[in-house]
Amino acid sequence: MVKITKTEIRSFRFALEGVKYAFKTQFNFKIQFTLGLVTVLFGFLFNFNRFEWMILLLSICLVLSAELANTVVEVVVDLVTSEIKPQAKIAKDLSAGVVLVVSVFVAIVGLFLFLPHILG
Repeated sequence: MVKITKTEIRSFRFALEGVKYAFKTQFNFKIQFTLGLVTVLFGFLFNFNRFEWMILLLSICLVLSAELANTVVEVVVDLVTSEIKPQAKIAKDLSAGVVLVVSVFVAIVGLFLFLPHILG
């Protein structure tokens, strides 16, 4: 039997605090989370098979993870400097670019998942 230590439980709580922080403070995270829930509802509506569910849930997780990572970069940059510096802007822009690339990819994946069900 696997024994979970207090340190591991504390670590899990810290992770949940991070997600809670993102949900409370990051508008884009809220939007992406909500869109994820909507797509899950459509997955039920269209009676997704196991493979479709796997792709859908992986896609949702990928977008939310990218947004969390973007938030990390923004917070760290703001922690390091309050001045407007070209490197700070580049770091934030690149991080936002990751979210954009992932989101476009996931939107395309969503078309592959949902269009066959919509078109019949």
